[in-house]
Amino acid sequence: MTTPMKFLFKNISIGKWTIPVPVFLWFALAMIAAIAEISRGHAAINNYDIFAGVFEHTIAQKNLYIPYPAEYADTNHYGPLFSVLIAPFALLPDYLGCFLWCVANAWVLFYAIRQLSLTENQQNIILLIGLVEMMTAIHNVQFNPMLTGWILLSYVLIEKEKDFWAVFFIVAGFLVKIYGIAGIAFFWFSKNKVKFIFSFIFWFAVLFCLPMIISSQAFIIQSYKDWLNALVEKNAQNIDAGDTNFMQDISVMGMIRRIFNHDHLKNYLVTIPAAVFYGLPFLRISQYKHKAFTLSYACLAMIGVVIFSSSAESSTFVIAVTGIAIWYVIQDKTHAKFNNSLLAFVIIFTSLSATDLFPPYVREHFILPYSLKALPCFIVWCVLVYQLLFTNFDRVISPAQNDSLLSHPGR
Repeated sequence: MTTPMKFLFKNISIGKWTIPVPVFLWFALAMIAAIAEISRGHAAINNYDIFAGVFEHTIAQKNLYIPYPAEYADTNHYGPLFSVLIAPFALLPDYLGCFLWCVANAWVLFYAIRQLSLTENQQNIILLIGLVEMMTAIHNVQFNPMLTGWILLSYVLIEKEKDFWAVFFIVAGFLVKIYGIAGIAFFWFSKNKVKFIFSFIFWFAVLFCLPMIISSQAFIIQSYKDWLNALVEKNAQNIDAGDTNFMQDISVMGMIRRIFNHDHLKNYLVTIPAAVFYGLPFLRISQYKHKAFTLSYACLAMIGVVIFSSSAESSTFVIAVTGIAIWYVIQDKTHAKFNNSLLAFVIIFTSLSATDLFPPYVREHFILPYSLKALPCFIVWCVLVYQLLFTNFDRVISPAQNDSLLSHPGR
């Protein structure tokens, strides 16, 4: 292992605490990213102003999905439940609330990764692989790291047979941002499906109504209707944007539309075949008992919910890359060179392509115009589909026993 690689797996001492380098980098860089954006003023934290506005407008019973140009640019696309989630931060002074919001996002994802049935070394590698995407989301003051953590926690809690709380995170994720519905796939791995169903009904009713505490029943019900309309309109705008907005529709459909100049490609022509491949692994019921199988499926769901969404943007990819990082650390050494090469492809063309470390000419003339940030993730998704359909997971090393090839390059 090279000296720089060894350093990444050492501990550093801060006062009485001993902290692994990946953990230190995770929180230090998240805070630096937050401070960097806050220091540039409100224009740089426009997303946070939108988020805080959701809380304020819910209390005032003002439409959550129309423009408020005097307050912020763009519009809100999160569900009414988000008003309750953002409330503790929105009540604070703007810059303090924004800083704590960013740190909370980093912490929730960190905590969720720590709950996975993996070795600490594997968890630290996941942190390192996901570091750039986490920072990208924090620079955009986004909710996506927290949502990624919620999806992972729903999986972990299903594995621990704590369906009631697993469903809480699934429903909360769905009612805040549609991507959270990815966790519903874990229903098939539940050992108590009846409890899962009743928990879903319970939490949906509770969380649907929760924003009414700070507003009114009529306003919240109307807001859910407005939210649905806003999402439909946004989807249409993302598709129609074509060559005018490369920051949206970073998806498989976006790649096809832009590479082949097929602006009017219907999403369902891609998403329906993808849904079939999502469903086929569930037929392998005998594999459900292997954690490597269920965890691999969780990775598939996390990648797919991003790359098959026309609303996917750069900061959304923290969800997909976290799934890829987990997939990577549970691979055995059989195809080490292929796995390492694929990971490098993801890091360079998905994660780094959104940063100043990437050649601007390539980013501006190829990556952005053709939605190529999604390409490496799609390839990993295809590999996962193949593994889930044809691999005998009883022959795969248990995730809790397998160390990453990254930490043992001499294997």
